[in-house]
Parts: sequence; C-alpha cells; structure tokens
Amino acid sequence: MAVPRLLLRVVPPSSSSLLLANCKPSPLPVLNIGSSSRWVSTAAAQRAPPSETAIDDFWRWLCERGAVAASSAATVRPGFVPEGLGLVAQRDIPRNEVVVEVPKRLWIDSDTVVASEIGRLCAGLKPWVSIALFLLRERALGKASPWHPYLDILPPTTNSTIFWTEEELSEIEGTQLLSTTMGAKESRAFSRGRGENLALVPLADLINHSSSITQEDSSWEIKGKGIFSRELIFSLRTPVYVKSGEQVYIQYDIAKSNADLALDYGFVEQRPDRDSYTFTLEISESDPFYGDKLDIAESNGLDETAYFDIALGCPLPPLMLPYLRLVALGGTDAFLLESVFRNTIWGHLELPVSRANEEAICRVVRQACKSALSAYRTTVEEDEKLMEGDNLDERLRIAVCIRAGEKKVLQQIEGAFRERESELDVLEYYQERRLKDLGLVGEQGEIIFWESK
Repeated sequence: MAVPRLLLRVVPPSSSSLLLANCKPSPLPVLNIGSSSRWVSTAAAQRAPPSETAIDDFWRWLCERGAVAASSAATVRPGFVPEGLGLVAQRDIPRNEVVVEVPKRLWIDSDTVVASEIGRLCAGLKPWVSIALFLLRERALGKASPWHPYLDILPPTTNSTIFWTEEELSEIEGTQLLSTTMGAKESRAFSRGRGENLALVPLADLINHSSSITQEDSSWEIKGKGIFSRELIFSLRTPVYVKSGEQVYIQYDIAKSNADLALDYGFVEQRPDRDSYTFTLEISESDPFYGDKLDIAESNGLDETAYFDIALGCPLPPLMLPYLRLVALGGTDAFLLESVFRNTIWGHLELPVSRANEEAICRVVRQACKSALSAYRTTVEEDEKLMEGDNLDERLRIAVCIRAGEKKVLQQIEGAFRERESELDVLEYYQERRLKDLGLVGEQGEIIFWESK
C-alpha cells in the first residue's frame, strides 16, 4: 500500500526552505499496560476469550509468586468486564490507594529475555523484538512454560492499527496514523524509541482506561520494594474512589491523541482535544542562513526540525509562529540574523516581522493544509454521516474518527492562516514598531522626519 506523505518545500523571499511533513514522532512509553485486556472479535483472533478456569489459574499463579496477598486480603481481582478483562474491586477503595504491586521478577522485559534460554540468541535485537520472540517461544512450550497461566489469558490480537489488514488500513488513507503504522509494520521497528522500554506486567496490564478520569497525574510508578531491598515493584493506584464490585480504571495518558490511542491501545475517544495533527517544520541545510537559524532555534529550546501538535479547538502552540517566521526569514529581513540581535531576535519573531515574511508563512501553511486534505478519500461530512450509524465495525469506527478528526484540525489551521492572511495590511511589522520606539511615528501613524537646524 502506498503511504501518502505530505512534503512541501517552499522558497520564501529569503531563499530558505520551509518544510512541512506529516511524519510524526511517537511518544516513548515507559510501560505498555492495559491493551492486553481488550479482546476483539475479528477473523485474526484464533482463540476464544479465556475461561473462568484460566482466570482462576492465573490468580493462583500470582498468589504463589507473591504478586498479591492471600485471596481474602486482595483489593482487586481480575474479572470479565465490558472491555473483556479488567480489575474488579473486592471492597470499597478510597482514592489514591495502592491496588496492585507487582515485583520485577514477574515482569516480562528485556532483562527477562536476557536471563532466559534464548537470551544469547536475542543479543543485539531491539527490546520489543526480543520480547516478542520470548513470548512466541513460551507460547510454543504450552503448559511446560512457567509463564503459561499468564500467557493463557492474553488476547491473540487487539484493535491496535498494527494488527489491521491492508483493507482496514485503506480506511485511514491520507492520515498521519497510516504513516506511523506502516512505518512500524514495514521496518519492524517503532519510530523514535517507541517500545524501547516495553514491559509486560501481569495483573497490572489488565487495568482499563476511562475517559471520565481526567487527572494528569500518573496512576502508576516504579519504586523500590523497601528500604533494605533492591527489588523494584510496579505500583498501581486508583485515581478515584471505587465501590466494591465496580471496575477499577485509570487514565492511560491525558496527552495522547486519538492516533496515539489507536496505535498503542486500539481505541479512540469522542473528545475534540484528542483530535490532533502534527506539523513538522525544518530549517533546510541548503538555507544560506542555516547556521544562524539553527543557533537561534537551539538557543530557544528547538532544533533544526521541530514538531508542533495542534489539537482541535485549541490555539496554535506558542512556539510555532516564531519558528515559522525564523525558517522563512531572509531577503531584507535577514539583518535580524546578525549577532547583534542574537539576544533579542526571538522577541522580534514573536510578532510579525514583515509583510513578505508573514505572507510567506500564511501561504505555505495554507498550501500544506490543502495538500494534506486532498489526500483523504472522504469529506468530514461523509465521515460524520457514517458515525451516526450504529452498525459500524469497531475498526472502521476508529478509522472514521481518526480521519475526520485530522481533517477538522487541518481545516481549523487553514482557516486560522487564511484569516491572518486577510489581516496583512493592518498588522504592525518590525520596522513600524522600531520607528515608534524611536519616536518617529506621529499620532496618525505618519513618519516624522527630523531636520537639523
């Protein structure tokens, strides 16, 4: 399948290049939890959901290995919930109480692989690859594997886009999510470290996500087991009060976009601020002022490539306009790149520099948005009509939500810069501001010329 990639190179008056692409870096997960409990009904799933017996065997396995206290003292237990499997409160649980503590010896991570019989064979492989091979081997061992009770409850697949067929992926044609997914599937590697710190944590990874939980604080932490112990434990707290018999939920990540949720966990939320689009801006190495611009960018916490996540209904990231103006800076505005302005230039870039510069950034962003929108096979209106139906397959529902959300954000961005473009004649630029500072502009905006006597 061809993966669309928006790559727009524009030569503004400065002869520098402004690059926008729809390739998005992925956040680095510390631990992937929760997704394993989401069972899906799909042709790709060859096994039925686990039986009550399998759940009991898993619970007994945990107790025998010290992951939980005696059954009578347990705060939560695994059980069947609408999402598939989840953690169910065995008593009323107050907010912020620890409900699960799993020692590191029960995690499946790269250290587990190294200590196993295939550790030597996995040397040099990426952590997620070695873990995948470990799981395949342990699964093949069946009941002979010491991990069998845990592996027996794991789903064979999830609704993560990693598991989608080519036909299903065609439904997200034109989206940034498709680029990220195909990159992971085709290169056999996650971009920008995704999966580098992967670990499976039995019991803790059954916790499900709830959109009603909006606390930004993480509900889990990795800490030492005690003052005199070097063993690490994975500790999970409930962020809200939970009644006995109810399911315990957490917020996976309040900052993740719907594309992140779809890739990492296989679900999306109907929340506007989950819809986002990432603009990638770059200072081209062919820019005659490349060195100066890179120095200015780095002095302000940015780099030659900058990623800006724009969410639906939210303003532009505060650093986006200054960075755009910097990249497009040139021509008669290039004097601002001189070393004498180095300590003040970012303040100048936070405001319009010149009409030519502002016009260039408006034009390039609008063109980028229009180009991206043309890559989708459907309109927002068509997607919204599909979403009104109740018979959508879950993966199709995810696809429609993702592509509609991206298009709405692109329309929002294009509209914002179209409006800005219409205001070019009334904006105040650097030269006007400088003349005012020098007292050379009258009350009516006229330039005052001083004559020597």
